[in-house]
Amino acid sequence: MASIEEPVTVGLLYSQTGETAVIEVAQRQGALLAVSELNAEGGLLGQPVTVLDSNPMSVPSRFRDSAERLLSQGADALFGCYMSSTRKAVLPVIDRRRALLFYPTVYEGFEYLEGCVYSGAAPNQNARMLADFLCEAYEPRFFFVGSNYVFPYESNRIMRDLFANRGASVVDEIYIPLIPSKEDIAEAIEKIRKAGPVVVFSTVVGQGAVDFYRAYDAAGFDRSVQPIASLTFGEPECLAAGVDACVGNIKAAPYFSVVRSPANQRFVTAYRSKFGAEQPVSAEVEAAYFQVKMYGEAVKRAGTTDRAAILKTLPTFTFEAPQGTVRIDPVTHHTYLWPRIGIVGADGAFEIVRQTSEPEPPEPYLVEHDDPASLARVEEGWD
Repeated sequence: MASIEEPVTVGLLYSQTGETAVIEVAQRQGALLAVSELNAEGGLLGQPVTVLDSNPMSVPSRFRDSAERLLSQGADALFGCYMSSTRKAVLPVIDRRRALLFYPTVYEGFEYLEGCVYSGAAPNQNARMLADFLCEAYEPRFFFVGSNYVFPYESNRIMRDLFANRGASVVDEIYIPLIPSKEDIAEAIEKIRKAGPVVVFSTVVGQGAVDFYRAYDAAGFDRSVQPIASLTFGEPECLAAGVDACVGNIKAAPYFSVVRSPANQRFVTAYRSKFGAEQPVSAEVEAAYFQVKMYGEAVKRAGTTDRAAILKTLPTFTFEAPQGTVRIDPVTHHTYLWPRIGIVGADGAFEIVRQTSEPEPPEPYLVEHDDPASLARVEEGWD
């Protein structure tokens, strides 16, 4: 635990190589930007914030070992993990060592650990709006394709229920290896073709998702009627896949880099100034950024990095994140976020076509219900 005499130290758990490095490299950069801003403002507890780094290489056991190492080296809190399998590998370490993990990635919900703060979207903050949008805008026949690990299975279970509640059908559900071969992807594409007119709901992640989107484009599907919809495939993956493979595809997320706000303009400008003018910025990157900033604010207010004090302090303030005002729920340790739907346009950028007018409370244990007040908050487009 840091004090006035010693610096606050943050540990980063982001893969710089491996299957999911395509997004984790960008998340790490978001966290590093936040640290640099904290230090430009004078640091924390009177000293510059220091960083302990790692490269778990997209392997759950390496995340666990890296968490142990970073905490042993003096990290006051850990930030990171992308796949749910990596988070679940780290949580027992967090629990046993009475430590803190800030998790910045959309996930399947149905989880709570006292020492974990969830900054990514819970199912009610993305999947619910996505189900509504897809059933209204397209033929309600869906084909699920996922990577073979926990998040795709759980997300597909949730989406299947949401679609059933809306009178839609799921014609098939398949899983491909986390590191798929060309043959794995070709087999999935052929099954989609044989299924007839369907919208694809993809929970394929990492480089596998990039390869899958390219193959779907090469197969010639008309994405004006048969798009790929996702909770995860954002700006970094689109850059890797290329514009041609992404136009017309859909993502549900709390943030897109085109959000119109002074806070987002400052964030995107600072991010690209630090890491490169063409660097993509996604919801996962934005969450990795603002959770470090919120931790810094909690340390300032509490005057300590003590876990109990930080967890008590975090829900007592709001933060003006690039997506909008966010705050931490004191009961679930999840975050109030801004559900949005974006579609990739001809220029390769997402266009926001649906969004709420205020942050959505997190419901990690998703319960479907009709909420007229919630529906009234939804705005179509920008006007």
